[in-house]
Amino acid sequence: MLTRNCLLLFLWILVDEGSAFSSRPPLLPLGQSRKGREHARSSAGPMRNGANRFQRVKRGWVWNQFFVLEEYMGSDPQYVGKLHTDLDKGDSAVKYTLSGDGAGSIFTIDQTTGDIHALRSLDREEKPYYTLRAQAVDINTNRPLEPESEFVIKVQDINDNEPKFLEGPYRASVPEMSPVGTYVTQVTATDADDPTYGNSARVVYSILHGQPYFSVDPKTGVIKTALPNMDREVKEQYQVLIQAKDMGGQLGGLAGTTTVNITLSDVNDNPPSRSPLPQSLCVFCVPESSAVGSAVGRIKAHDLDIGRNAEVEYTIVPGDGGNMFDITTNEHTQEGIIILKRGLDYESKKAYTFKVDATNAHLDPRFQSFGAFKDTATVKINVLDVDEPPVFNKPSYVMDVYEDTPVGTIIGAVTAQDLDAGSSPVRYSIDWKSDLDNYFDIDPVEGTISTNELLDRESIAQHNISIVATKLNSPVLTSRVAVTIHVLDINEFPPELANPYEAFVCENAKVGQVIQTFGAKDQDLPSAGQQFAFKSPKEDGKNRNFTIRDFGNNTAGIVTKRGGFRRRLQEIYLLPVVIEDNGYPPKSSTGTLTIRVCGCESDGALLTCSAEAIFLPVGLSTGALIAILLCIVILLVIVVLYVGLRRQKKKETLMSSKEDIRDNVIHYDDEGGGEEDTHAFDMGTLRNPKVAEEKLYRRDVKPEIKRGPRPPVSQDSADIRDFINQRLREHDTDNSAPPYDSLATYAYEGNGSVADSLSSIDSPAVDVEEGYDYLSEWGPRFKTLAGIFGESETQSDSNSSKTH
Repeated sequence: MLTRNCLLLFLWILVDEGSAFSSRPPLLPLGQSRKGREHARSSAGPMRNGANRFQRVKRGWVWNQFFVLEEYMGSDPQYVGKLHTDLDKGDSAVKYTLSGDGAGSIFTIDQTTGDIHALRSLDREEKPYYTLRAQAVDINTNRPLEPESEFVIKVQDINDNEPKFLEGPYRASVPEMSPVGTYVTQVTATDADDPTYGNSARVVYSILHGQPYFSVDPKTGVIKTALPNMDREVKEQYQVLIQAKDMGGQLGGLAGTTTVNITLSDVNDNPPSRSPLPQSLCVFCVPESSAVGSAVGRIKAHDLDIGRNAEVEYTIVPGDGGNMFDITTNEHTQEGIIILKRGLDYESKKAYTFKVDATNAHLDPRFQSFGAFKDTATVKINVLDVDEPPVFNKPSYVMDVYEDTPVGTIIGAVTAQDLDAGSSPVRYSIDWKSDLDNYFDIDPVEGTISTNELLDRESIAQHNISIVATKLNSPVLTSRVAVTIHVLDINEFPPELANPYEAFVCENAKVGQVIQTFGAKDQDLPSAGQQFAFKSPKEDGKNRNFTIRDFGNNTAGIVTKRGGFRRRLQEIYLLPVVIEDNGYPPKSSTGTLTIRVCGCESDGALLTCSAEAIFLPVGLSTGALIAILLCIVILLVIVVLYVGLRRQKKKETLMSSKEDIRDNVIHYDDEGGGEEDTHAFDMGTLRNPKVAEEKLYRRDVKPEIKRGPRPPVSQDSADIRDFINQRLREHDTDNSAPPYDSLATYAYEGNGSVADSLSSIDSPAVDVEEGYDYLSEWGPRFKTLAGIFGESETQSDSNSSKTH
């Protein structure tokens, strides 16, 4: 590369020196024409003649582009080119200026000669060209001699960049057993050099490592297989080294490499091999207690292929014992799992033998000529004897029993057997958790279930108990069975009418007309399936008005036996009906239907069933009815007022009469009474108008003045006195009879009476202090009362003394 750069520089110097010795004006840059030079001469004239104003002239110098070599390594600035105008006569009157990309920093110009130099090394890959502007001005006045001109300095490329694989390293795959020339992948290298200049960017591909398995196209970089029948099972991974070289692969070109990792993908070219099965006969030992659906063995056929091509399907060949088992494939391990389809019994059969085929699930028709893609193995299942618990002859039991069945009645039995070789006796028991109330009992030997309590269906309609069977020689081995006991209902309740029906019949009803439909209900269960029969009682067979018709669907109807019913003659009819159920034993009851006679329209629409319509003449209007009712109310008011006035008049006459004297003897059988007994005398006697005129005192307020001595009671009759004294003595000695408080005889009550007034209305405002010493003289009956009042007087005296 250094030799080439020196040669170019030498050629450039020869050209530049040759122009110096020419008799022609200095050479202009590339693209300048003779016409341009003539234009330069004609345009410079006016300015040199000192014209007062600038005149538009044609440009006298033109340039397009220069070239500069990239990566220049010389010690002096690299010469780029020379700018010159025809207006420059060599007298140093013209000055050249440079502006644009890199002016002053990268490129510099000699203002007098117009020589352009590059101050530093340039890289085409960083910037391929620079756009600059140049102008010729008068050196004295700095006035432009010509318009500004634009030109380009292009960096000339050299081969300083090697090809690069931007996407490497690569990964690719190709199916195994592929023919020669099968496409694998394509690699691409890029060169940063200028592809339009020389061969610096022309890349050629080659394989440095990877023969003889693969090849690469030198122009496109497409990699293909170069060896037939490459087997993945022999070698799966290949690493290929690819080189890209510029300069068309010639000597001196730059090169880059990349790695391509190629994997052979699997195809189904290998059948399942017999060798991976451990032996031609696979033996498994399975306990007879193994559950149905459990795995009893695993086998695996080995396939050299992988993935989808290694998927194996297992099937059991029909034969001895094959129907007892099934086989499935594990998706992850490709193992054949042998599953138990039916229960094993050592006592019935001790071993099973069958064959299993292993075949590829996905066959490739290209390789069917390699042979049958299938292998076969023989499987033997040995059944191991296990000591098993007793087995019930049914999975569950259902028994029925009527409620109120006597205690000890057998309702059913369960049976369990020991199926092992040495049959052991079985004992039965009831799980106490399932029969907490101990309703049932079981015979431990026979297994018969009997009632232990009276059953009530209305309380518990169904009992669920668990029976436990235990082997006598091995109590640990037990089995259970569920027993459902339904308590059947006995016919305890008679049927009755479903509702309190109240039917009506029109006065114009016809014979045989159904006037009411009714049903029945029964408290016995279940309600579904009950059948009721309806009929008239035997003693009601002579009923000429109505009869009962049974419809046969648990309903019946009331049917008229005649017409011409009249409310005036009879408003209500009572019709008995006998209802009988279909229970065991059958129950029946008699209900009563109420039938009211009503007035109806001609089409049977109900008008009225009220009682007042019976007593009113037919055809009476509503206004007439209201007038009659109003008259009745007025008459009732007059009668009430009259009776009230008469009673008031009688009371006033009785109270104002002074000669109305009544003797009343008040007799009390026990202590107390008094004014509360209003049945012993006439209350009107107490109403004395003269008493109200006197000053009254409240009885609930103790009077401040002492009341005067009472007048002695008249005792004119000696017989009465002797009778009273005799009775007092008898009662004093009789502990079972209540005492008599007093016996008083009054001519009349009120003003002038010995007893004064008995009413509490005119009680004195203040109670008069009264001594109760006389109570102690009334005998032992009043001893307690005398003590109470005597104690109260003592306390009141002491309080008064303290106050004083």
